[in-house]
Amino acid sequence: MADQPTRSDRTGQSRQSTPTIRTERCTPAGRPTPRGGLASLARSDAEDFSVIEAIGGPRGIVESLLPGLVFVVMFIITSNLQLTVIVSAVLAGLQVLVRLAQRQSAMGALSGLIAVGICLVWAWNSHEARNYYTFGFITNAVYLVALSVSMAVRVPGVGLLVEFIRTLPTGQFGAWLADWKNDRPLWRAYMIVTALWTGLFGVRLLVQVPLYLADNVAALGITRLVMGIPFWALAIWVSYLIIATPLYRHKVASAAIAVSGAAADADASEAGRTHTSHHDVAGKDNA
Repeated sequence: MADQPTRSDRTGQSRQSTPTIRTERCTPAGRPTPRGGLASLARSDAEDFSVIEAIGGPRGIVESLLPGLVFVVMFIITSNLQLTVIVSAVLAGLQVLVRLAQRQSAMGALSGLIAVGICLVWAWNSHEARNYYTFGFITNAVYLVALSVSMAVRVPGVGLLVEFIRTLPTGQFGAWLADWKNDRPLWRAYMIVTALWTGLFGVRLLVQVPLYLADNVAALGITRLVMGIPFWALAIWVSYLIIATPLYRHKVASAAIAVSGAAADADASEAGRTHTSHHDVAGKDNA
């Protein structure tokens, strides 16, 4: 579990409140259902935030690494693309079947199977092992462009994702957006973290695409593994350290505003009832 930044500070910054719905699902024990990847940052303020769980837990890490590791090792040893593809496909399928047999959630393994399947089909149809990594280039490029655009329009993509998961807007979208954008420390944290992830996707492409163009499958496969889960975990951890404190302060301030608003509504209601009661008494006296 990563160390939690200090939370002794409180903020008095006022914000416009907006109707929201908490979207965290809970386990039977009452704890929020773990989320993986960037979505896990929605719980950056939680005391039990875990980087390991954020990247899928020990088993999820193994299931993510294994197909790619087997692909590159098999191809280096045998130089037989067909055999490499078949073995990797069987392994990815077995991971899903084992999950189902153990009656565990297979969504992570299933999504991994789909991604691996696309990569394997691409390599098989093109008869080039290096094309196993083409789909990864496309996804990294899409993320890079999307996050870059979000920063250019001053609405950080990571902030959008985290806030949408944390508090699903049920009122006006503009009010929901302004609620966290007007919190400057939180907005700056989201901008920094979005820049961090933009850099991660950019570095991956900068390093890996030349290896692809050189048709160096061994170096490309090893680089892909090194810049995969390890880089992802590091980015999640740094993102957590940056977001945790401003997100916690934002939630505390929002809760305080909600309590104040509820108290004001209660006082207004009580005043209305008192005024009505006095009016009724005055009416009876005049009668």
